[in-house]
Amino acid sequence: MTPSNGVARAAFGRSGAHRVTWHRNYVIWLLALDFMCALAASRTAITLFQRADAGFGKDEVLSGSLRAFTLVANLGMPLGWVLLLAACGAYDRRALGTGTEELKRLMRATLAMAATVSFLAFGFKKDLSRMTVVVVILAAMCYTLLARLIARWVLQIIRRTGTAASHRMLLVGRLPDALAVYDVATRNRGAGLLPVAIHLPEPPLAGQVPETPVPVYAGWDLVPLVQEIDADTIAICGPASLESYELRRLAWQIEGTGLDLVVVPQVTDVAGPRVHVRPVEGLPLLTVEEPTISGLSLVVKILLDRFAALLGLLALSPFLLLIALSIKLSDRGPVFFRQRRVGYQGKTFRVWKFRTMHTDAEARLAALRDSNESDGLLFKMKDDPRVTGVGRFLRSFSLDELPQLINVLVGEMSLVGPRPLPTDDESFQGDVRRRLLVRPGITGLWQVSGRSDLSWDESVRLDLYYVDNWSLAYDLGILWRTVWIVVGRRGAY
Repeated sequence: MTPSNGVARAAFGRSGAHRVTWHRNYVIWLLALDFMCALAASRTAITLFQRADAGFGKDEVLSGSLRAFTLVANLGMPLGWVLLLAACGAYDRRALGTGTEELKRLMRATLAMAATVSFLAFGFKKDLSRMTVVVVILAAMCYTLLARLIARWVLQIIRRTGTAASHRMLLVGRLPDALAVYDVATRNRGAGLLPVAIHLPEPPLAGQVPETPVPVYAGWDLVPLVQEIDADTIAICGPASLESYELRRLAWQIEGTGLDLVVVPQVTDVAGPRVHVRPVEGLPLLTVEEPTISGLSLVVKILLDRFAALLGLLALSPFLLLIALSIKLSDRGPVFFRQRRVGYQGKTFRVWKFRTMHTDAEARLAALRDSNESDGLLFKMKDDPRVTGVGRFLRSFSLDELPQLINVLVGEMSLVGPRPLPTDDESFQGDVRRRLLVRPGITGLWQVSGRSDLSWDESVRLDLYYVDNWSLAYDLGILWRTVWIVVGRRGAY
């Protein structure tokens, strides 16, 4: 049905509608992967338990040779799993490829599966094997999670190596606001945001448009312009971009075109559960809640940190011993480097690290001050002559940081958090001091976003973003990204 503004509400109800093909192809692959993961979960339970078919008896259906259990295990359960994932929004393109929303929806589907199986067992009076049900659901979750992470990794590689599988964005707003959004969107190409043009609300005066990384337009109708440049997303940047009635009218115009409309608010570096939209009398109020850095979630984080640190030290002890021997044999100096760092709430502690420099490194520092490549509180040199041969290898894979599991075990550090800095507490002034509201970490958002290649201001911004938007799911995402950053040796020196 066509509304009064003359635009079909369904994207497939309008000829020439823009349809994002990469998302459709990606979802087809995800559907196949999710089905196979659920089927593998069923086979895992059948292999582990002899009474996996408890509650089904010896009933036979269809041709007389196929039992009901076989049909449910090999077809019903995988189909049900895929349907629950779809119902929980796990195939929505806005949740795919980046962030933690996709993983949250997978968790909701897992809970929905447990509830559905319990309801069906009760309704049909089936005495199912409880252990089989638990293993099937947990295995489906784990297999699907692993498959989704691999699929996301492949998708991000495709995005980083070209322009495919990305949201092509037209940035609408004043030039400073649009360029600020451009910088954020292009910082991580794996996120799939690709600005292709900027549209200014008013034509600029002659000679007043600086050189920009993408073409700049003015005076166009937005929908024809988006179709002209083959974009699929209109991003409204800043408060002065469009009047409220113009924004509403634009939303009407793109109905049925398959285009996305996003509004970039003035509130930056705040995301996740802290941001809520609460409509009051037709007025959408953007509510920003206080950051949650206490309570039960923090207790769980501390317990997980210490358990993981203990397990890591025990599992890696032979490898740590081998590293210690290589350091000792290289120059007969001490194995560990202990330095005072500023930690949680300004308390100082001595960090554990494998020594990667010559024993006279501190004495030689003064002579190298003019070669400092860092613009902040840290001293950094890509080719620091004080680093030993063994130390250079350890730094390239961040192996020198492994002894900090001891600091995590005793509660001085966390697995994830801002890096502890070798400076005095008095040096943390202004916004930088907010880093001290959480325990410092072995890895953090700074490390997975560029490490030593970032400027000091950018590093501080990322650390403050972590403090303001911390969650357990965010920690898990950073740990996962850390693995690939370390393997790729990006920004390590």
